[in-house]
Amino acid sequence: MHYKQNNKESKSYVQGLRHFTNTLPRSVKGILKKNGYNYSEIISKWNYLVGKEIASYCYPKSIKFTKTNKNATLVLLVERGNEINIEYSKKEIINKINSYFGYKLISEVRLQTFSSNNKKEERKNISNNSYEKFGKKINEIKNKDIKNSLTQLIKLIKND
Repeated sequence: MHYKQNNKESKSYVQGLRHFTNTLPRSVKGILKKNGYNYSEIISKWNYLVGKEIASYCYPKSIKFTKTNKNATLVLLVERGNEINIEYSKKEIINKINSYFGYKLISEVRLQTFSSNNKKEERKNISNNSYEKFGKKINEIKNKDIKNSLTQLIKLIKND
């Protein structure tokens, strides 16, 4: 075992294998301590966990943990008009998520509504001037493959 003096701290270093937690950066350790992997797992498997019907009009926004990292609250964004369906299926959602993880992760579900019409209107508000600007910038690109794919993308967006 080696000892290293660093001003006011003394650290001991062991040659050979180290613990996995010692090799991770501090930012990743913080996410893991806050159970961020649970949230990413819920997002990636959302259709599988709750079913296609429920997933079609709601999705997870965040998970809020208590100080002890027990009894988390899942915040769902629900499309306006479907709040009642989700309200009746809260227990089902909690049971499915907890059974997937194998322990009691979620204890409560809170709902926040959003209007799906606003997103479509915002997307259509892109002016034709911006399409022309994009077209000019695309013409400056030297790679033909990239240029062709970007022009096709702009055509598809204009048609929507």
